[in-house]
Amino acid sequence: MDQQPDKKKQNIVLLVLILFQLISTVIIARDTIRDLGILGIAGFTDSHLLPEILATVGLIIGIGIGLIYLTHLLRRQARFERGIGVAAGALNDLMEGYYAAWKLTVAEQDVATFTFKGYSISEIAGFRGSREGTIKAHLNAIYRKAGVSGRAALVSLLIEDLMSQPLIQPKFAGTAAG
Repeated sequence: MDQQPDKKKQNIVLLVLILFQLISTVIIARDTIRDLGILGIAGFTDSHLLPEILATVGLIIGIGIGLIYLTHLLRRQARFERGIGVAAGALNDLMEGYYAAWKLTVAEQDVATFTFKGYSISEIAGFRGSREGTIKAHLNAIYRKAGVSGRAALVSLLIEDLMSQPLIQPKFAGTAAG
């Protein structure tokens, strides 16, 4: 959850930049319109005013395209975040299912979780305030209860289960024709 404040700051900075661009465009457009009012239709052929008109139109189009693209990116990010949430939930459910099936103790569950996350024995010992020998004993009990020979095989069980089924059901899953 440490990323929330950073995300809010980034959104505020982005909003300020868009507002600055919008205000700048309004100022330039207002000046261009004022110049056109003074010069009339002849302003479209004026060597100073024509580039100003084109630049103003370009800025307006750029802001529009930028806002459309930004909206698209924000929606895409929200979809990815939902997908990651679903995956994290599925992973957590799968791990808890294994822990129950293997009848792991609370300490063994902690060690297994850190192992699945890829931490070394010394790192796990540091997190738990235990000796490395204690962590090794927990790991051996986990391997025995899971019916595997080591860390790689333990992690492989988890990965194989995650890859065996889709984490997100297709939107049309409940509407199959029979």
